[in-house]
Amino acid sequence: MEGLSESVIEVGVAGLSLPGQSTSGDRHVFEPFSGGVLLAAIDGIGHGHEAAMAAEKACVILRTNAAEPVVALAERCHGSLRSTRGVVMSLAAFDTVQNLLTWLGIGNVQGVLQRFGLPLEGTDEPLLLRAGVVGSQLPPLRASVLPVARGDTLILATDGVQSGFSRRLASAMTPQRAAQAILDGFSKGTDDALVLVARYQGCGTDGNRDNNE
Repeated sequence: MEGLSESVIEVGVAGLSLPGQSTSGDRHVFEPFSGGVLLAAIDGIGHGHEAAMAAEKACVILRTNAAEPVVALAERCHGSLRSTRGVVMSLAAFDTVQNLLTWLGIGNVQGVLQRFGLPLEGTDEPLLLRAGVVGSQLPPLRASVLPVARGDTLILATDGVQSGFSRRLASAMTPQRAAQAILDGFSKGTDDALVLVARYQGCGTDGNRDNNE
C-alpha cells in the first residue's frame, strides 16, 4: 500500500490475506480529527468474508467517531458488533496539541512505541493487551497515556505477524518501508496479517517519558 501522510503523522501500512482467501479480515484506520489523529489495527475473528465484514464495521464506527476517547470508541464498537463474529483491535490516539499518545489494546493486536534518539536496547514501550473480543466479551478497559516527541514511532501488528519485529527496524526507514519490511520478514503465512507504522512529526520535546495510567 502507498504511504499516507499528514503534517504531524507519517503512516505506512502493509497487509496480506491468508493464502487461498480473496479478502483479508485485518483492517486499519487512519483518521485525523481536530487536534489529533486516531489510528487502529483491527483483526476480524476468523478469516474470509465474515471476518472482513466485522472488521470493516468497526472501521466505519471508528472513523465516524474518531475524536471520542479510545475507551468510549471500544465500547461503541462492542455494542455495534454483537451481531458479528467480533474483532480484536488496538487503538491509538495522538493528541497533536499536547504531544500525547493514548492507547488501548483488546485481544492480540501487538503495539509498540519506539523512542527516537535513544539507544536501541530498552527503547520499546509495549502496549498492554487485555484479553477479550470486541462484540462478544469486553474486558475492563483502561487506556494508557504516554508523552510523545518528534521521531517517536508507533507500530501496530495483527497476530498474523510474529513478535520481535521491532528490534530490526532502523529509524532511517520510512514508515512505509518499515511496514513492508516487517510484513515481509515476520508474516507467519498462516493467517491474515497487517502492519501499521506511524511516525510522530509533531513539535514536542522529549519531556517526561514515564507512563501515566
